[in-house]
Amino acid sequence: MALFVLSLLMLSSFSAISFTHADSGMIGVNYGRIANNLPAPEKVVELLKSQGINRVKLYDTDKSVLTALANSGIKVVVSLPNENLAAASADQSYTDNWVQENVKKYTPATDIEAIAVGNEVFVDPRNTTTYLVQAMKNVQSSLVKFNLDESIKVSSPIALSALANSYPPSSGSFKPDLIEPVIKPMLDLLRKTSSHIMVNAYPFFAYAANADKISLDYALFKENAGNVDSGNGLKYNNLLDAQIDAVFAAMAAVGFNDVKLVVTETGWPSAGDENEIGAGSANAAAYNGGLVKRVLTGNGTPLKPKEPLNVYLFALFNENQKTGPTSERNYGLFYPNENKVYDVPFSAKSTPVNDGKDKVPVKTPSSRVGGQTWCVANGKTTKEKLQEGLDYACGEGGADCRPIQKGATCYDPESLEAHASYAFNSYYQKNARGVGTCDFGGAAYVVSQPPSTVRKMRVSNRALKW
Repeated sequence: MALFVLSLLMLSSFSAISFTHADSGMIGVNYGRIANNLPAPEKVVELLKSQGINRVKLYDTDKSVLTALANSGIKVVVSLPNENLAAASADQSYTDNWVQENVKKYTPATDIEAIAVGNEVFVDPRNTTTYLVQAMKNVQSSLVKFNLDESIKVSSPIALSALANSYPPSSGSFKPDLIEPVIKPMLDLLRKTSSHIMVNAYPFFAYAANADKISLDYALFKENAGNVDSGNGLKYNNLLDAQIDAVFAAMAAVGFNDVKLVVTETGWPSAGDENEIGAGSANAAAYNGGLVKRVLTGNGTPLKPKEPLNVYLFALFNENQKTGPTSERNYGLFYPNENKVYDVPFSAKSTPVNDGKDKVPVKTPSSRVGGQTWCVANGKTTKEKLQEGLDYACGEGGADCRPIQKGATCYDPESLEAHASYAFNSYYQKNARGVGTCDFGGAAYVVSQPPSTVRKMRVSNRALKW
């Protein structure tokens, strides 16, 4: 995609030293700002939290954005732009200063977990490819200098255009002119630092260019006959898996079969020009919705079935000042007014899960709850909804549910409604009573007086607040 492309979603918990967690996938979102009508960063952080999005990728180190993300519980990937690569490559003191002013200055309040050095550098018209690896090494050395190398990783997003071959996936290979000067030394650095290769992958582009050969259902994660790789016999049920495995095959071909991968951009435009076949809101909803479901199953690709998929969706907002075709301005999940462009149930599915069950998305109320408030279970809803909400709050939601385990202090009264109320309120208070954090698909609501179960548990805002 063009250099200005951003992009979600998605990844495990992107732990302190890894992009993955357990055997599950992660969804994050790209927060791009090439627009003149976006909400203030503080409002954006509120939106992210209301939707349960706990990982975000930036394309710079804007002070206002990094400050707004402080103490939010959201993990952040920052970027050193392409125009900085020459300076970063030439002078260690430059990266020392850059890391100190743009990274160290904001940690640990802002939870920065990775630095993307450049973006799709191999197709940068400024010919910055020769600077990339040394710039990455200098940034890594600066992190070591400031004792940040254990918590913050270094990588660089590459486009699929870095591949000479991608079909069938087993024949994946890098362009020969990139292998020795860039690919091998970059992968060697990623291996030594236990980092991931960042890949921007867009099935939309492949489909739009080959709509007569590629099934739309195959590109959109819908039911389809699938495609069998003639090289190894593996069957692919969606195009993204095939693209990812082509990169894995390319890395294996140059001796780096052990380097892990994170998809730092992927998405589908909700609008496009007449020649942009497949662009549209229905297809965008199908792609992103299917992708979220695909990632959260915890399964890897056919070539790497035990490696969870970790993905950042592109992008958070439609960006009205991006150049290029109409699609470039229409990748957003949200309009600048914070309304959804289309409905994708990613809100409660933005953290890793350990099973394939659908979780209840957290809806977004129209305003933020203020004052002394609590979140309680809706006794009029179904037991199934209460159980789904309880499972989410105590699982991916991160609520402290130890007190309602059998034999613990708040196990009694032993009822689904009482236990759900405790879990819902723990989640609600943990997330600072933020917008959308007390709904659970209609299974919960906010009250201004402490209900008896909450009073019995003696839960205070101070005790539960992040």
